[in-house]
Amino acid sequence: MVAQGCVTAALLLGLAGAASAPAAAQDMSADRQARLSQFLREATAPGGHLGAVALVQHQGRTVVQQAFGHRDLARSQAMPADAIFRIYSMSKPVASVAALMLMEEGRLTLDDPVAKHLPEFAGLRVWAGGSVDKPQLRAPARAMTLRHLLTHTAGFATRGSDAAQALLEAAAPSAATTLEGFAKRMAGVPLAADPGTRFAYDGVNTEVLGRVIEVVAGEPFDRFLQRRIFTPLGMKDTGFSVPAAQRHRIADISAVGPGGGLVRAPGRSSVTPGEPLNDYPSGAGGLYATAADYLRFARMLLADGTLEGQRLLARKTVALMRMNQLAHLDPVAGLSAGEGFGLGVAVVIDPARRGRLSSQGAYGWSGAATTTFTIDPQEQLIAILLMQHLPQDDALGELPKPSVKFHNLVYQALE
Repeated sequence: MVAQGCVTAALLLGLAGAASAPAAAQDMSADRQARLSQFLREATAPGGHLGAVALVQHQGRTVVQQAFGHRDLARSQAMPADAIFRIYSMSKPVASVAALMLMEEGRLTLDDPVAKHLPEFAGLRVWAGGSVDKPQLRAPARAMTLRHLLTHTAGFATRGSDAAQALLEAAAPSAATTLEGFAKRMAGVPLAADPGTRFAYDGVNTEVLGRVIEVVAGEPFDRFLQRRIFTPLGMKDTGFSVPAAQRHRIADISAVGPGGGLVRAPGRSSVTPGEPLNDYPSGAGGLYATAADYLRFARMLLADGTLEGQRLLARKTVALMRMNQLAHLDPVAGLSAGEGFGLGVAVVIDPARRGRLSSQGAYGWSGAATTTFTIDPQEQLIAILLMQHLPQDDALGELPKPSVKFHNLVYQALE
């Protein structure tokens, strides 16, 4: 067992590996790649994050595939390269691909009103004042569409009016046991803004989208993802739960405790690793996956919708997915300067304004428990970092967020 440091590429392939970093490929500087390895080694040392798996491909070559630190809170087991992570919001691009597949089949369009597929949304109203007990409501200026769900501009009361948020919280959509129940609860809550007028990133948009997908597809959302995405792409360790025989591979998920040390994060999937995050299949944040599985999903997108003979999307659909859909809202509150938002992914529209090493047109997203991915078509680059820590901005001794440094170190190593 490696007590600290990295597990090499050989271990990712299921072989017995040594504890040194893999040799750099010709298109990545060995010295500069060592900076990335050193950063992740230090980030997962005692007092830091428990562990990490990093996976980088450049121009079709795997240039980084390493595991660092430990899988468990006790720091007694080295992080396996095939560790299973809760990827939380990195589930959203998967749900977006599912919707776009149905669009290609002519079964929906981006500008379909949500109410066309979910009639309960026909009576939506917008908060106009008053109180929780006596709300003043008005008709929305325009219908909520599937595009609004994909771009988080549906207007749901996830932020804004405190009273509107209180009504949403009272509806308790996340307590529903099915996506149908979630959608019906959301349909009865007033919006905080007209659809299309503001970006308000939140999972409720994607959960409603998941319900649309299962209605249009005529099968449960989780079954559609398995049959149409995970199985064709060979994503054998991805799903809304983990089989009992594989749960020993799940990374513990940490949070900073009252004394400043790491404790087990709250939540069903933390207390009982491998259990579903919700009673319904959550496209907003419910998937478990490995770095190798998510790489296959990212490779499909980088290759314009195809992987090893399996085409999920047309190249023009992938191009639309990574186009900024929010030019009318620039700058977009909730995104970094120089970023826009496509159909389920953030998009780099101005690397200079963003202030990080990147390319115009790079896209990706992150997850709440310190996971992130980037796809850069210009560089033909995929970079994935998976950790398991739920940050709390007000926590004493909160751990540094690694995403910006990780991506800068990936790019600075490219020849």
